[in-house]
Amino acid sequence: MWKIPFYDISYGDEEIDAVTNVIKSGWLTMGEITEQFETRLKDFLGCKFAYAVSNGTAALHLANSALGIGHNDEIICPSLTFVAGPNTIMATSGKPVFADIESLQNFCISPEDIEKKISKRTKAIQVMHYAGFPCNMEAISAIAKKNKLYVIEDSAHAIGSEFQGKKCGTIGDIGCFSFFSNKNLSMGEGGLVVTNNQILADKIKLMRSHGMTTLTLQRAKGHAFSYDVVSHGFNYRIDEMRCALGLVQFKKLIDNNIKRKELVGHYLKKLSSIDYIDIPFKNNDSKANHHIFPVLLDQRINRLKFMSFLKSKQIQTSIHYQPAHLFSYYQKEIEYNSLPVTEEVGKREVTLPLYPTMTFDDIDYIVRIMKQYTN
Repeated sequence: MWKIPFYDISYGDEEIDAVTNVIKSGWLTMGEITEQFETRLKDFLGCKFAYAVSNGTAALHLANSALGIGHNDEIICPSLTFVAGPNTIMATSGKPVFADIESLQNFCISPEDIEKKISKRTKAIQVMHYAGFPCNMEAISAIAKKNKLYVIEDSAHAIGSEFQGKKCGTIGDIGCFSFFSNKNLSMGEGGLVVTNNQILADKIKLMRSHGMTTLTLQRAKGHAFSYDVVSHGFNYRIDEMRCALGLVQFKKLIDNNIKRKELVGHYLKKLSSIDYIDIPFKNNDSKANHHIFPVLLDQRINRLKFMSFLKSKQIQTSIHYQPAHLFSYYQKEIEYNSLPVTEEVGKREVTLPLYPTMTFDDIDYIVRIMKQYTN
């Protein structure tokens, strides 16, 4: 259907062989391959503890749970994010308090608005590194320290991105990653929770698997015969097949992130002649992994008509994101003030295709079609 899809996986024979070898081994649930994957990511990120989980949403839920977020606790978070962020706050009986983004050029959460939203009930700040561009973690960390708040980094977009020499996800108290199919490190489903805090790490490790003191692999190897349950917990385990995919994908991560940066550079040159769009982050010199490529349509442009026109030319696009505070559920559940910048972006943002196997010719085609568009 698509000449140029929104994303495409960078898989080959090595991924097929890795999964095949796991199946042949007869051990499919969380085991030694998972441990290898966790070690590789821990070393890459430069953190003390890393636990693979079933998906990014599970990672965020574990983060909230490990921090003891509960009834009437307020967590300041962006609305311009995937709904897993606020949903997992609600899942722990906390209350999302939505903050605006910085500007029409920077879609990351605004430290200034975070500070305005702090109350006596505030327990944590949840940030999201939009498109892989780091939030202003220096300012956010200072606000958190001043007000004795935890910081959760939703780094679903940001594997490999850095802020002032530190990998995103390792700056706050807990970092959460997603390895969904379209992510820079793609496993179909999967996630990771990281921390440098031993107490939080112990909680996360227990809660990942029902609060049990031993895992299936330990019992299968004869290292334990029974277990105790010492905490509430969930079944957020991942399987060996996905971690085998993750190990292969990890080897491609740095090169693929470089390729994404090159593709974005080509987009920026080619799109400079189109006057009905603006490009956020275009002057941002952060070390980003360029997870997605968002553009902002001029106010006069009908977004649905624009996306439908590209669809007619076999170009797939998406929206990142519909603001969470405007969804029916949150309109009913949460009192909120207007978020003018978020709402403006929510009306006008379109995400163009970006993936490592794209070519400059693909981008040339997209831009050529965009130049043909009339509102």
